[in-house]
Amino acid sequence: MIAPVVLGENRPTPRPYRGGAAIERFRRLADSGQEWLPEDFVASTVTTFGSAEQGLTVIDGITLRDRIAADPAEYLGEAHLAAFGADTKLLSKLLHTGDRIFVHAHPDGAYAQRELHLANGKTEAWIILDVDGGQGSAWVGFRDDVDEATLATWFQTQDAATMLGAMNEITLRPGDVLFVPAGIPHSIGAGMLILELQEPADLSIILEYAPYERLTKADSLLGLDEATALRAVTRAAVSAAQIDGWLGRVSPGSFLPAAAAAFFRAEGVVVTAGHDVELAAQFAVLVVTEGAGELAWDGGVLAVRAGDTVLIPFGAGTVRVSGDLTAVRGMPPAAG
Repeated sequence: MIAPVVLGENRPTPRPYRGGAAIERFRRLADSGQEWLPEDFVASTVTTFGSAEQGLTVIDGITLRDRIAADPAEYLGEAHLAAFGADTKLLSKLLHTGDRIFVHAHPDGAYAQRELHLANGKTEAWIILDVDGGQGSAWVGFRDDVDEATLATWFQTQDAATMLGAMNEITLRPGDVLFVPAGIPHSIGAGMLILELQEPADLSIILEYAPYERLTKADSLLGLDEATALRAVTRAAVSAAQIDGWLGRVSPGSFLPAAAAAFFRAEGVVVTAGHDVELAAQFAVLVVTEGAGELAWDGGVLAVRAGDTVLIPFGAGTVRVSGDLTAVRGMPPAAG
């Protein structure tokens, strides 16, 4: 039996924006003094774009990718294998925005397969864990249709102010959830700690690169020509009503908008003394956000506390959670 395991930090570098201090506080890590570690790839079987190893989770010297390849049924379950093969269909991240993240968009699955010969696009959802000052801003989708020539001009002139001004600005607070379909241009304000669930890929078309010292135009296009790269961006207007449909709040049980179900699932787990919660057998990542407790399964017991990220393989079977804690369980889409 493969047991649940508390994962160590996995913070690839370099990344093109500053951040990371809030990840260290959340995970109870010593202050690294480094500004360029804004992401923690959790239970990752994928690398950062263009890298052979950066981003892969390693457990006792062996990558999770290799572990799953050696025993996919034990990690993922037969139903998942029948539906998706040995692809976990999930990447979880902790992300801290020391800077406002540049305006960018992620290719969808069809585009990734056609233009990049990769299996997955990058639809994602943000679960807001903390925000400096209690609330922050994000910019999501264009308010009005943008024609191809206009988007190309904004990119060529690096007119970030006009791009941001054309987008829907929204306010986000701790506990908020936002689903962001692939293709939708977006930017995330500084000072936010986010648990991000996404398809397992590291793919961004970066529309705003000029102010960021670690970015160049070449970095922004995934190795594609400009016209092809910009076709990954959704130029159609995104209405306030659409964004309302993508917004939610963390709550016990399933809480993501229905549109997310084809890509990943999440549920809030709330446990109090004497009121244990059973988690059915499922490949999952459990992120403990408050409190402390234990996970128990037929093969053992694991103590957990706030800041822990736990990989739970399918083969652990039913897992009982006890103690006094809150957590988020991220999962791939349901098989079938």
